[in-house]
Amino acid sequence: MGFTERRTSGPLLAVPSRASSFIMARRDPGILCFEHCGQRRIFCFELPEHCPACRAALLEDTSIIPFRVPFPFVKASQYPCAVVIKPTNGDFLNEYKLSMDLHIGITTTQGQTVEYDKDGLSYGRDWSECLLVYQLQIQDEEAIEIWDSVIDQVSSLDSWSPLRYNEETFNCYTFVLAFLRCLKYPPLTEAVKSKTIFCEHFVLPRTEIAWKYIKLYRRLKDSGYYVSKINKSDITECGL
Repeated sequence: MGFTERRTSGPLLAVPSRASSFIMARRDPGILCFEHCGQRRIFCFELPEHCPACRAALLEDTSIIPFRVPFPFVKASQYPCAVVIKPTNGDFLNEYKLSMDLHIGITTTQGQTVEYDKDGLSYGRDWSECLLVYQLQIQDEEAIEIWDSVIDQVSSLDSWSPLRYNEETFNCYTFVLAFLRCLKYPPLTEAVKSKTIFCEHFVLPRTEIAWKYIKLYRRLKDSGYYVSKINKSDITECGL
């Protein structure tokens, strides 16, 4: 599946190979950003011949150093021991709206997705464009060691039948939070007490960044470029 393996003191962790990383890179539309004509940032897919704001020639201007805006979405199989989210229907870049439901799942130490929905538990579906909500680090050896066994333990419960599924009260979040509580991982203890707390800590911050990227991407699809004033206090988000 495009993975190499890295051995830790616990299970083998799937690590993305160059081939799988290249596949994800092809999904990145490659938004560029550069500063020009005062306190402005120009966003585009390709460096234009002239600045959209001041009309100055750009292609021969060696002072312009465009950089790529970080792509917020990942391929779930490249991120073992993780919690991931995606739209219940459609994709983020082209179809997602803030009013739409999000579907949450987890990955095993080998990057296989495990999720619960109206069809019951499912394994290994392709989550090719999702958000990384949380991931264990390689140094978290004790949690990695038991990660898959806790998945098996929680998955073996009779609770996850299609008949019990309810969009509001017994859904994908119910499964993920049940797993994280059983994991008993100290850094997550407080956050997994309720869906509300978990979303505030992990889901909302990621979706807010993603939504800014989505809006920028759609602006560029419509007009080819976008000009914004530089916000010096927020360099990491490129002034979005």
